[in-house]
Amino acid sequence: MCDLKNYRLIIVVCYLLSAFCLDAQGQGIPVQKKFVEEVVPFLKTHCYECHNSDEPEGGIAFDLYQQKANVQKEYDLWEQVIRLVSQRQMPPADQPQPSTGEVAKLSVALEAVLESFDCSAEKHPGRVTIHRLNKAEYNNTIRDLTGLDLDLAKGFPSDDVGDGFDNIGDVLSLPPILLEKYLDAAYKVADGIFDDQAITKRVFPHQPESDNLLAKAQAARLNIENFASKAFRRPVTQDEQVRLFTIVRDAWGQDVESDEIYKTVVVAVLTSPHFLFRIEKDPEPDDQDGIRSLDGFELASRLSYFLWSSMPDQRLFDLAKAGKLTQREVLIAETERMLQDPKSKALVNNFAGQWLQLRDVTRLEPDPDLFPDFDSELQASMRKETELFFEAMISEDRNVLEFLTADFTYVNQRLANHYGLEPVTGEGFQRVKLSKGRRGVLTHASILMLTSNPTRTSPVKRGKWILDNILAEPPPPPPADVPDLEEGIETLGSLREQMEQHRSNESCAVCHRTMDALGFGLENFDAVGAWRDRDGKFEIDPSGELPGGIRFNGADGLMKILTDHKAEQFCRCLAQKLLTYALGRGLNSYDRCVINDAYQRLQENDYRFSELVMAIVTSDPFTMREQAIEDK
Repeated sequence: MCDLKNYRLIIVVCYLLSAFCLDAQGQGIPVQKKFVEEVVPFLKTHCYECHNSDEPEGGIAFDLYQQKANVQKEYDLWEQVIRLVSQRQMPPADQPQPSTGEVAKLSVALEAVLESFDCSAEKHPGRVTIHRLNKAEYNNTIRDLTGLDLDLAKGFPSDDVGDGFDNIGDVLSLPPILLEKYLDAAYKVADGIFDDQAITKRVFPHQPESDNLLAKAQAARLNIENFASKAFRRPVTQDEQVRLFTIVRDAWGQDVESDEIYKTVVVAVLTSPHFLFRIEKDPEPDDQDGIRSLDGFELASRLSYFLWSSMPDQRLFDLAKAGKLTQREVLIAETERMLQDPKSKALVNNFAGQWLQLRDVTRLEPDPDLFPDFDSELQASMRKETELFFEAMISEDRNVLEFLTADFTYVNQRLANHYGLEPVTGEGFQRVKLSKGRRGVLTHASILMLTSNPTRTSPVKRGKWILDNILAEPPPPPPADVPDLEEGIETLGSLREQMEQHRSNESCAVCHRTMDALGFGLENFDAVGAWRDRDGKFEIDPSGELPGGIRFNGADGLMKILTDHKAEQFCRCLAQKLLTYALGRGLNSYDRCVINDAYQRLQENDYRFSELVMAIVTSDPFTMREQAIEDK
């Protein structure tokens, strides 16, 4: 079988030429009728037993779709159905299997349904749940607001993860213990501000012109308004100013020292929901279709927390105040500026750190007996290599396909030795050309170690990691009664031979054929990412075959296959991951319009990383907010 993109091309051609796509009068069958007459019967025969309203395995109940596919909201579901059925991953191997003709007919019908998705039919930019600052955002915001780099969030509870990231509004709850931590942190910030006169003058720059009370009051009002506006990331309201200044006035009445008064204000501001949460106004009742464009200050926050994981800088505030940031050309120019700013390293730490799972690298513990040369220094170098590579992708605005194909990387002496490269001079990292066999991030030791077991490589983990993070094609969960390789029946021979025995269970084989093939392409790299030609007494066989008879040999060949046949899938996967991170919410069917636009922009502009970012920041989901469904 061919890959999904080519398969779809064949299906579309068949759709245009095939007689069964036309009714007796030669007119095209309406999509809804096609769904009812050709898809529903297939579902009844092959899917209802497991996927029904009474026992919806995987949360999917196909009997709810009797008359229409509801493609505008359920696009992802039907796309997955095409993929799983066409690749014979569904129905399960222990169930009656559809014929080739039935599969083709289903695919043609569902492709017609997917083609009916209309990005212009309705506008649904979605809405983001009120967004608590996560730990990284809190630390960075305190740093940029006050100049204090205290890493206070280190002691906070861990942030929950949703849709692969820890900045998703829906899962960023506020447990009681965190409220206590916020209060303690606010006191520490307040003390830190007044422990350093330079920082004090930066945070509260307005000084009274004389010693009289009126002058002090005027300076205090300006300082409080300036500090609170920055902390709330928008102009403070008159009511907020009054309430904050009341704190100052009451303290003066009790002869409290000026520094202590200001500290009280700092604590009040830093424990306010308007600091701890990113709050956006909902559409008004008279907003057309229940949708409103974000104002300049809301957009400034979305932009800065996307690219910097921190609050807007003064330039963004000024443009928002002038009403200019909402202009498309200004928004694009600011995005370009921010990508070149050192603070864009937050994209590496927080986006790449989670997309590529780099945060997990330093927690891994390969078997010390099998890998005696591995230590914490090498481990840290592995993570740093991939981070520096991602930084270069941003700062040099490189072709995103180089995530798969790059022939260069960054190594220090320790990592160069590990890779068998020519020695590098000095203690730091240097950009070097990769030796044959290594290409792109999939051959970085960080990724190779992430996708291995402590004692050996795992073609399954490596293949699944590629499907999940590179191709957005996650396999279904394994059957509950199938043991892991280590716990299964006695296996003999090389790892490839053991895996072939494991695949003798057809329930495993339908998914493992693709996963294992991808993973075996990386078998020349051991569990800590070092090159090898043999695995014990067995010679490594890094060849593989993907659906459609696409053959390759080794990592070089695998990367070429991925870029030649899977480039669109990779670009769309990367766009989905980055859009999820940028919005701070899971995606819906309407968000695919942004993904489509992003892929088109990439194609037209040499696949430059910045084009992907620009497609996101100028999109409706990024610049607009939709009313809650129950309020419509």
